[in-house]
Amino acid sequence: MKKFHKVVKIFLFLLFAVVVFISVSCSKNRETNVVSGTKNQIFHLGNGAEPEDLDPHITTGMPEHYIISSLLEGLVTEDPATLAPLPGMAESWSVSEDLTIYTFKIGKNRKWSNGDQVLAHDFVYSWKRLLAPKLACQYSYSLYCVKNAEKFNKSEIDDFKQVGVRALDDYTLEVTLIAPTPYFLSLLVHHSTFPVHRGTIEKFGKMDERGSMWTRPGNFVGNGPFVLKNWELNKVIIVKKNPEYWEAEKVRLNEIRFYPIDDLNTEERMFRAGQLHSTGTAIPIEKIAVYKKKNPGLIHIDPFLGTYFYRFNVTRKPFDDVRVRRALAMSINRKQIVEKVTKGGQLSAYSFTPPDTMGYTPESEMPYDVEAAKGLLAEAGYPDGKGFPTTEILYNTNDAHRKIAVAIQQMWKTALNIDITLVNQDWKVYLDSVEELNYFISRAGWIGDYPDPNTFLDMFLTGGGNNNTGWSNKVYDDVISQASRTANREERYSLFQKAEKILLNEAPIISIYTYTIIRLISPDVKGWYPNVLDHHPYKYVYLSADK
Repeated sequence: MKKFHKVVKIFLFLLFAVVVFISVSCSKNRETNVVSGTKNQIFHLGNGAEPEDLDPHITTGMPEHYIISSLLEGLVTEDPATLAPLPGMAESWSVSEDLTIYTFKIGKNRKWSNGDQVLAHDFVYSWKRLLAPKLACQYSYSLYCVKNAEKFNKSEIDDFKQVGVRALDDYTLEVTLIAPTPYFLSLLVHHSTFPVHRGTIEKFGKMDERGSMWTRPGNFVGNGPFVLKNWELNKVIIVKKNPEYWEAEKVRLNEIRFYPIDDLNTEERMFRAGQLHSTGTAIPIEKIAVYKKKNPGLIHIDPFLGTYFYRFNVTRKPFDDVRVRRALAMSINRKQIVEKVTKGGQLSAYSFTPPDTMGYTPESEMPYDVEAAKGLLAEAGYPDGKGFPTTEILYNTNDAHRKIAVAIQQMWKTALNIDITLVNQDWKVYLDSVEELNYFISRAGWIGDYPDPNTFLDMFLTGGGNNNTGWSNKVYDDVISQASRTANREERYSLFQKAEKILLNEAPIISIYTYTIIRLISPDVKGWYPNVLDHHPYKYVYLSADK
């Protein structure tokens, strides 16, 4: 019996040893996401925040845009390197001599992911939805360049046939503009102008209903290079290749997996561990110098057509007083922020539109002048900060935003002797707070939707969906409206200069710096070109391990 027990013990020991050996071997041989993804053309991509939604007509953020642009496609697409317009759902287009009428020919091989034909009528329906007053699309103003679009959106007319978009037949779409609009084709690459599938929209609700279930896996019908496969909240969104896409043979990726990761440190660790092919558009500040020194081939810092800024809620005291707003704006040391805090090649911003935006550089600037700021605050009734109410800076959860807010908090305390508290919220909650004007000062960022000054300045029109400050100025509105009707570039840019000066004088916002894109990218990622809008048409992207 003792001999039997001894044999059993030896057997169990050997069995345990074998199990441990197999476990260790499997662990060593287990492929990372990057290795297996490259083999199988599965792109693992950090996406920043959990998207608010995947409805192109109600979302406004970059995290949403990155995903939606894989699922839907507009009339035109763009060259991945130059951003020049290329055929999308429209195989061709022509423009009238006076540059106000665009005629798009829809390709007969363009289909929805369920096999339905994409028709000109789909764009008429989709743009009617975009402009529907009840839907309250925050980007509706972007189509005000279309004849009578503004009137329809503001319920001044209710017959959409009066709006300058109509289907001449199933495959011909005609768009009439109020004036020549040099950026019009580039505007059509923005997701707000993308079509939606009418049958799917109305299966899950009314045309102008927000938040219906049509954007969920199994329900979503799109016309882009990928279709929605899976959406696990706060974990991953997976899209797979769409066999019905008109250029499916060009699409080399089988899947894209978008990871909503708010924490930059977590995202960087995932990249370092081989779980991501690419991070989002930022990395931890303290890691920038490390990668530049030790792994310069992995870090990419590129220009970005965007401005990091703070909004004031001008409907709340004390920010209803322009002297207070200007005092706070003039007491931020932007140079110190970009050199000591962000450290990613950003440029100090003293105006809102980034310099050299298609040849336009703002002439007006908000100066850094602490003494003048103190004087303005005293004029407003708060000498040396006395009596100034404790107020808040709201930002979406992100360590980089926190560090910037801390720096500005200290600057205002030192320069103006005012106390500021910091409040952070998750992306969706933050968006709701800003939209509802439920804040005092809020962190914000604006990335150009197309390469033109208008994409920055028209957002502060009275009632504009992305204004979100409560600020209104009729002269400003009139100047921007006049610019939209001006064909001559020199005259148009002169009007933008006038508008920019009004914006700086009134200071409903504080520009802080011009963005750069700071991204970690695996060398396996091909067909991914740096550009100022950070647009990367996924049909050109593929994965290949360097030998």
